[in-house]
Amino acid sequence: MMHISSFTEFMADVVNINQTRLDELDTNVDALFDALRNDDVFGPYVLAKIPQGSWPHETIIKPLEDHEFDADVLIKLAAHPAWEASPSSYLVQLEAALARHGTYGAMIDDDTKSRCVRVIYANEHHVDLVPYRIHDDGRKVIVNRDVDDWEDTDPEGFTAWMRAKDRIANRNMRKVIRLLKYLRDHHGTFEATPSVILTALVGAQVTANRKAANPGYYDNLPTALLHIVKDLDGYLQDHVEKPTIVDPSGAQHPDGTPVNFDHRWDQTAYNTLRNEMHDHAADIEAAYLESDSDKSVILWQQVFGNGFPAPATKKNAGRLGTAAVGAAALSASHRRPQGG
Repeated sequence: MMHISSFTEFMADVVNINQTRLDELDTNVDALFDALRNDDVFGPYVLAKIPQGSWPHETIIKPLEDHEFDADVLIKLAAHPAWEASPSSYLVQLEAALARHGTYGAMIDDDTKSRCVRVIYANEHHVDLVPYRIHDDGRKVIVNRDVDDWEDTDPEGFTAWMRAKDRIANRNMRKVIRLLKYLRDHHGTFEATPSVILTALVGAQVTANRKAANPGYYDNLPTALLHIVKDLDGYLQDHVEKPTIVDPSGAQHPDGTPVNFDHRWDQTAYNTLRNEMHDHAADIEAAYLESDSDKSVILWQQVFGNGFPAPATKKNAGRLGTAAVGAAALSASHRRPQGG
């Protein structure tokens, strides 16, 4: 059974980060940005702040107890003649500006990062500030301190792609990603798969063709979860070797080759994701298609844990619903992703 009301309660009470924490993040990032703009050395080159990753994607989840959640923010910068020749200078100068500040100097992470400066709000969240440049030729880049060079990127393009995919999925794709991140972070599955890879893989499975063939394909959260995870499982089972995951924003290197995420994971991490997603797909299908309400709740709890609640009423316990009937019909032929 779908147990839509239980999913709604589970997301609100267990998975989703609460709005007060997001509001606090927003306030803290505004204050950080103002501090950078007001720095005498660094401030004249600060143009804008651009949230990236799970924050604008709306896929931040409630962190584990005594753990921080994180947010990435691009600091868009104008060119500085003395810094341009050595890209890592932008990171050095960003960190120096924070160090000069009476509040943030003591909040900088001592562990030097290759692409960002991390500001830690103890036991709450941390903010990764990433220097970001758009060159005169339109090339969009961030800094890699380790090699003192630029890395091509298009975070705004990635966010636009993600939101377009989410619209196809009736705004359920972002919720599916949250559920998968919950399984990863709170239940220890596929822990070595970064969020950007997970988002790219999930988004690749969401297609207008699938929705056109079955208009109810992404109708609600449990239905979207079933179909997206089964489609992803089919894709992963078709690829024994770790596939190249191309940046869906369309970002390219200067030679015209697409940017990819190969450096972000390895074959071992891929094998774990492939095996565990296969198990999740089978378990999710079993819970979704189970017609007995009590048994279905138990099966959903086997996927997500005891925090997944039983429905408040059982008056609809015997109904599978049209989406479940459609899923049952697809079951035998849906082991591989459809075209599109």
